[in-house]
Amino acid sequence: MAGRLAAFLKNAWAKEPVLVASFSIGGLAIILPSLSPYTKYSTMINQVTPYNYPVPVRDDGNMPDVPSHPQDPHGPSLEWLKKL
Repeated sequence: MAGRLAAFLKNAWAKEPVLVASFSIGGLAIILPSLSPYTKYSTMINQVTPYNYPVPVRDDGNMPDVPSHPQDPHGPSLEWLKKL
């Protein structure tokens, strides 16, 4: 089986090297992002980034779920990101 594949690739390279090179580059472009460490960290950052951002509201003192300041810590911690 490997001999037939090698013969096919050798024949294809001899006839159409541009197509073989373009398919090789395209195959690597599909496979390599899943092996990249950047993919791991970008996925982790996207998971903790809020989808809906808070809207400023006037606090009347009767809203316990609304932080008093936009920079008050709430939600998942990003300490792992600072330690990279």
